[in-house]
Formats: sequence, C-alpha cells, structure tokens
Amino acid sequence: MATRLLQSSSRLCVTFPLMNKIICKPLVCQQLKFKWFSQGSNGGNVKVPKIYTKTGDKGTSVTIAGDRRPKDDDIFEALGTTDELSSAIGLAREFCVEANIDIDMQLEEIQCVLQDAGSCIATPKNLASQNQISLTQFDASSVDTLENWIDDCTHQLPPLKNFILPSGGKASSCLHLARSICRRAERRLVPLVDSQQLDPKVARYFNRLSDFLFTVARYAALSEGREETIYRKIRPSKDKTK
Repeated sequence: MATRLLQSSSRLCVTFPLMNKIICKPLVCQQLKFKWFSQGSNGGNVKVPKIYTKTGDKGTSVTIAGDRRPKDDDIFEALGTTDELSSAIGLAREFCVEANIDIDMQLEEIQCVLQDAGSCIATPKNLASQNQISLTQFDASSVDTLENWIDDCTHQLPPLKNFILPSGGKASSCLHLARSICRRAERRLVPLVDSQQLDPKVARYFNRLSDFLFTVARYAALSEGREETIYRKIRPSKDKTK
C-alpha cells in the first residue's frame, strides 16, 4: 500500500515500503502519454505495468477464480455498485470534514471494509480454490462493529416519530444518497448468495451498513443544527386554477 506522496517540480512519487519501491510519474506529458517507472532498491529503473490492459475491450472481465464473464454478470454488477457506494461515502466524508462532524474515522474504516467485501464478491465460492477463498474471507466481526456504532449514535439522537426525507444539509443528504446506493448494492448481492457464490456474511454487512448510514445521516443533521424534512402527504388541490 502506498503510504507517502512526494512531489517536486518535475515528478510525483509514491512510496511503497512493503515493495521497497518508489513509483514516480513525470509531470511533463510527452506525445500524450505519461511515462511511469519504478525505482528499485538498487537505484535502477523498472517499468511499471500500464493502468489499462485492453483485456476487457470485448465486454468481459475475470474473477479472482480465473473465469472470464460478461461485464454485466451478477458479480460485476455487485462489484460496480460496491465501488459506487464507496465513492458516495468518500464524498460524504469530505462534507463531514468540512462541517467538523466527527464520523470520518468510521467512514474511512467502512471504505476499507468495502474493499475487503469486493475481494470476497470477486471470488465465487463455487469455482475458487480453497486458498483463494481463505485469502478473501470476509470478517463477520465487521457487522458487530456497525451495530455498536449504530447503538452509540442512536442514543444521541431524538426519537424518530415520523418518516423523514433525505435532507438536513449537504453531509446528511450525501449520507442518505450513500444509504440508497447501499440498498441497491445489497440487492445485487442476493442472486450471488442464492447461487452459493457469495458468503451470506457480506450481504448481512451491507444490510447493517444501510442502517448505519441512515443513523449517521440523522446525526450529521443534528451536528450541524439542520432540520430534517418531515414527510407529508400531498393532497391534490380540487381547484386546479389556483
């Protein structure tokens, strides 16, 4: 994992201590291509693979188990929605930091757990080796962590007596958006669990995560002193001319 960024007037470098390498990118673009190289421990330059592989140009991709599938396969639908969820949480984190709402640590941890969930989703149990399944096994204690956070946060909130609409400021609204994406991601997991390709613990985590995101969305609104919009029944006016 990259742990440090170094930037100069000529290049941007990222250190990878576990690999004993420094990845450097020139800031000058030549012939519309950025040249990447890695500096090894011996000081020599080693080429780094490009970010694009072209192997998915025909609409297929490969799971960790090694089988190639169409990109609209249930596994890749679930992976894509999980990625979308993490992006929405990343945006919510920025709004929370700006508003000094103290949930950034929890949201960052969730993004890391979603990466782990993605590894598990990409490893179909019915095709993967035992070693692959073991390496990508999902930690069930993550569900317990979410439940503890939900309980702690709920104690600080006023009782919920009405349906509320996504509202309460930018941070709160963005957390509600992440919650709705989380629900969609959970629905994408159902066929994978039903076909025994995915550990049910992953789906359980997503189910609990949507509850957490709802709770912290309310907490964000409270922290900013913003009112949540209460649902009201809209009754059509009898006089359409008014």
